[in-house]
Amino acid sequence: MPREKRNRSGRDLIIAERVSKDYKRGRAEIVRAIKEADMEVKDGEFLAIIGPSGCGKTTLLNLLSGLDQPTEGRIIFDGMDTSMIGEERFPLIRREKCGFVFQTFNLIETITAQENVESPLWPTDLNDREITEQAISLLKAVDLLERKDHKPLEMSGGEQQRVAIARALANTPKILFVDEPTGNLDSEAGKSIMELLKKLNEEHEVTVVLVTHNQDLLKYADRVIKLQDGRITES
Repeated sequence: MPREKRNRSGRDLIIAERVSKDYKRGRAEIVRAIKEADMEVKDGEFLAIIGPSGCGKTTLLNLLSGLDQPTEGRIIFDGMDTSMIGEERFPLIRREKCGFVFQTFNLIETITAQENVESPLWPTDLNDREITEQAISLLKAVDLLERKDHKPLEMSGGEQQRVAIARALANTPKILFVDEPTGNLDSEAGKSIMELLKKLNEEHEVTVVLVTHNQDLLKYADRVIKLQDGRITES
């Protein structure tokens, strides 16, 4: 399995303080995608952020994970102010602490499922045997070991998303950022993916932050934050 079980601390793993994000549209117009967001992500929880398309969910996810920086306010990530971390250092911290799962699976089509899972480990200090063992363990954890030698286009959408989840867990992250993981899947495959994420959260205390517009996915969450027009309206 991807990590040994650890105790849920209930501490704030991520804190957003009065966070806003602006983008330029055209030469002069400024669009405020996120507006003065105050929120936290607690260690070990399954948090869902819901809102309609275009409300700023993915922008907020990118800010929480450090993929983007706020225009105003600050993000405290695992005790660190992200604005104080150099651009050259934060990708290393993110690689150690974060995993990402997207609606589009983002797998490398020319290599096998096992090699896709191994790919985040290639720049690490693990030797070849350790990398193989980690990939096999993760594919077993997502019930896909029998497909390890198949390339993405030889697998169903649900199977590809399971490979993507295994890959996201390769570096044993503290937190998974999950963006519309069932958007390209049928209902049965989507249910299977959500049950897998819930299992990882409950049995291995991997913190999960899910963004979605799908009300049906909220039953998997411990807590729900609602986003409307870039503003948190309920939490």
